[in-house]
Amino acid sequence: MKKFNIRKVLDGLKEVSSSTPSVQVGPQENHLIQETLQSEHFQLCKTVRHGFPYQPSSMAFDPVQKILAIGTQSGALRLFGRPGVECYCQHESGAAVIQLQFLINEALVSALADDSVHLWNLRQKRPAILHSLKFNRERITFCHLPFQSKWLYIGTERGNIHIVNVESFMLSGYVIMWNKAIELSSKAHPGPVVHISDNPMDEGKLIIGFESGIVVLWDLKSKKADYRYTYDEAIHSVAWHHEGKQFICSHSDGTLTIWNVRGQGKPIQTITPHGKQPKDGKKPEPCKPILKVEYKTTRNGDPFIILSGGLSYDTVGRRPCLTVMHGKSTAVLEMDYPIVDFLTLCETPYPNDFQEPYAVVVLLEKDLVVIDLAQNGYPIFENPYPLTIHESPVTCCEYFADCPVDLIPALYSVGSRQKRQGYSKKEWPISGGNWGQGTQSYPEIIITGHADGTVKFWDASAIMLQVLYKLKTAKVFDRNRSKEDKGSTETSDEDPFAIQIMSWCPESRMLCVAGVSANVIIYRFSKLEVTTEVVQLLEVRMQYELNDIESPDGGGGGGEQTSAHPTPGASPQTSGPPSHPSTSSNNSDGGNIPCLKVRSTPLKQSPGYQVDLVVQLVWVSGEPPQQITSLALNSSYGLVVFGNSNGLAVVDYIQKTVVLNLGTVELYGSNDPYQRQPRSPRKTRQPSGAKMSRKLSLPTELKPDLDHRDNSFSRSRSSSVTSIDKEAREAISSFHFCETFARKGDSTLTHCLYVGTSLGTVLALALTLPPAGEQRQLQPVIISPTGMLVRLKGSILRMAVLDSTGSQVPPAYEPWYEPNVTADGEEREKVRKRRPVSVSPSTSQDLNESQYAVVCSEKQAKVISLPSQTCIYKHSITETSFILRADVVQMSQGVCVACFCANGHIMTLSLPGLRPLMDVNYLPLTDMRIARTFCFTNLGQAMYLCSPTEVQRITYSQDTCENLQEMLGELFTPVETPEAPNRGFFKGLFGGGAQSLDREELFGELAAGKASRSLAQHIPGPGGIEGMKGAASGVVGDLARARIALDERGQKLGELEERTAAMMASADSFSKHAHEMMLKCKDKKWYQF
Repeated sequence: MKKFNIRKVLDGLKEVSSSTPSVQVGPQENHLIQETLQSEHFQLCKTVRHGFPYQPSSMAFDPVQKILAIGTQSGALRLFGRPGVECYCQHESGAAVIQLQFLINEALVSALADDSVHLWNLRQKRPAILHSLKFNRERITFCHLPFQSKWLYIGTERGNIHIVNVESFMLSGYVIMWNKAIELSSKAHPGPVVHISDNPMDEGKLIIGFESGIVVLWDLKSKKADYRYTYDEAIHSVAWHHEGKQFICSHSDGTLTIWNVRGQGKPIQTITPHGKQPKDGKKPEPCKPILKVEYKTTRNGDPFIILSGGLSYDTVGRRPCLTVMHGKSTAVLEMDYPIVDFLTLCETPYPNDFQEPYAVVVLLEKDLVVIDLAQNGYPIFENPYPLTIHESPVTCCEYFADCPVDLIPALYSVGSRQKRQGYSKKEWPISGGNWGQGTQSYPEIIITGHADGTVKFWDASAIMLQVLYKLKTAKVFDRNRSKEDKGSTETSDEDPFAIQIMSWCPESRMLCVAGVSANVIIYRFSKLEVTTEVVQLLEVRMQYELNDIESPDGGGGGGEQTSAHPTPGASPQTSGPPSHPSTSSNNSDGGNIPCLKVRSTPLKQSPGYQVDLVVQLVWVSGEPPQQITSLALNSSYGLVVFGNSNGLAVVDYIQKTVVLNLGTVELYGSNDPYQRQPRSPRKTRQPSGAKMSRKLSLPTELKPDLDHRDNSFSRSRSSSVTSIDKEAREAISSFHFCETFARKGDSTLTHCLYVGTSLGTVLALALTLPPAGEQRQLQPVIISPTGMLVRLKGSILRMAVLDSTGSQVPPAYEPWYEPNVTADGEEREKVRKRRPVSVSPSTSQDLNESQYAVVCSEKQAKVISLPSQTCIYKHSITETSFILRADVVQMSQGVCVACFCANGHIMTLSLPGLRPLMDVNYLPLTDMRIARTFCFTNLGQAMYLCSPTEVQRITYSQDTCENLQEMLGELFTPVETPEAPNRGFFKGLFGGGAQSLDREELFGELAAGKASRSLAQHIPGPGGIEGMKGAASGVVGDLARARIALDERGQKLGELEERTAAMMASADSFSKHAHEMMLKCKDKKWYQF
């Protein structure tokens, strides 16, 4: 049902009443500020993607380059080298990557679920596709590319094997048909090909595993099967012993069978790794399928058999396991998530040498684990990649570029103490590539807030990402909730500690977080450990109700009054002494219960962020508190302010008091522009009946509903009041602390707080602070509303102040000091007395129009001249959509407003003139996650969560786009392929060595003919020519360059050929039909005709 939206009506009324022309500029102001930012300073491009590849489906490793590749279900490809070297590519079709194979020390081949195969050139910083081949009639199930071969075997669902030349990406005419492979050994179709590999000692012999349980050893030269091995359980994978005399199969009943190549009939050994062996010699009970097995030999010792799956069916609730069998010992390694794939890393790329395995890379659904095989107990390596973004789902983000330089070292030093112990002592084995040579080096920090209440700080400098420090905010609360506790039984929610909004002051290192359970926690940074005996707590009542029921005089204004005071006698004061009535916490009227219980036992706080104060909104008259929609902190003033759909509260965290607690309506005073409807009278409910809606919301109250099933932005506002209330309710959507002219015509600057609401109003509050030092501890902060500054269409998102030259005036801050100084009182007093750094402009400047206020809402932006409070610039940003995020950012050339719109556009506007500088349609469809996590920061950087596990960083700065190639790491480095193993004199003499095979002779066009044209089509990739420039050496590179040279010569001959081609076309169609006929008949035996 479409809701009646009073806001639209109000917007209409507003438009009529405030008929300002779109741009108003006085003649003398026209040349006041020379804007330095031009549209050529902006360009939008993706920089890097960090985090764990979302929904991984396959994996490959290049043992020479030491690069790991991971493919996903959405066709993404992530390549990892040494820590800090990673790269993201995407297959255009978006089909799942079913298999990856490195052309070792050369390139990468990917096979997709849409039956296409692609060759990636890795010799450029951003890998590109050189060739693609799309199968039309057959489904790809398995690929195999032998080491140092250019012929790729492709197995299909029909049981056939096709062969592709990876240089030209042309199909060979050589096909292994399923019926020829099994002949009369089975009456039924053997099922899809699940495995192909060549005998390590004889390239001419190919093992083909069919799903039904048949394995065929195929002789490529004689084009017939040498041996067939049948087992009555389905096969999942096959692996060779390096000497080529034995192989091992894993089956769907949890068994492993080991076969001699020449032995017919039965396996020489059958093992059920997790099966209980019955005493009477019967078969062990079946287990879950063994999905993959690897068989790796060592020069001095027993071979390793490594497998995934195969657990017995009675282990209910047991976690997924990797089993490592070595000699007589069997180690079962439990994993946190299901195993997608695993690979054993070996010392040699040659399959016919002792493998010497040293590590196992295990790809899980939500993690990447590397196990050290060489150390006792198989410890895991410490993962250096930033793959833990999603440890708990991300609920909000903030991004800070150009932070104070001492900040990252300070966070790193407290974070390094949080590291786990017991990792492998060895170096991380995935070590390929080289770091970029970027020159941009300013400190960047990303902060992520999570559903379990953790806050993570990340070093994001120089397009890398590394976790610095992790803060657990849930430690402040009691986790075990008692059943009698009225409030907590109602708020039955999976993530009661989830972080909703964060406010951070990098200079003072003060941090403030708002949680979904209507709580605000203020943290100070300390390098010293401290034990807090009692966590300081303030309880605040925020109410929005009609006093008709209580007061006989019917209230004032539109028949509505917001009572923010629990004591009937309290006058609605705007400022007051620390003993403000709203902090009372007596449990008299069935309310006053917070949603979470703050712990009562002493709290040991490690170095890092330590709780200074907890503020909780409490239930009032059986109504749960409304979620906090906006939050701001100022370290110079010692104040934190937060608002919701009832009003706002200002907390003095130095004195630990509530300074102000006002309903939204009271902010306006007598000149409230809105005719608010009285609330429908209703009886005071008991808490037992109500549930607090604790859906995570966007910071604005007018947010899209966070329903993950529906990606469209519906405008319903989730709050636990009736729909009649919803429309009349005005939430506080943003704050800005500043030093400015509080009132119209003021001649001096004062400390101010701007308040933006969801109905588009900006109100100003003047702050009177006591002098610094001892007075600041004792005297109250006084706050007085000074009225409305401006009204805009849509909810207010961002406010800022510029000085008379057009530069941004940053809010005042206090430099960081160590809060836990244990020295004598005098020393501590000295620390306390340091004057806050107020970066306000000097009052000696020309006071005629000496500042500009910038206000941006969901729909438009305005620039107001201060202190005259006249609107001098106005720009309508979007009519049909609405803005999700807006930030006033500092570029190297000046200041601008950056906006991200719900329709996927990213825009920048100049300041103060609001000229459009850039407008790019960046994302066609914006989902809720992107809306909640998108943020801009200074110097043209921005980020958002593109999947639940990955952060995408983008830049809108021309400078960064130009330097990006230098900043990106190189995946491919020139490495010599190690020499082939020496087989020894006697083996060479008596023919025990590896047999080589001239595949060209077998699969080339001369011997095998051309493949059927309708089977697959060849598509040249976009990375072709560019790739050739990058391809400096190697078989594929040399041949490809030669081919390109031939192509150029061939162009001249081509014109002549065209004439001939017409004559040949008719002959060609004849040959085509004949060829198809021949294919149909070729592989049929006499009994099939």
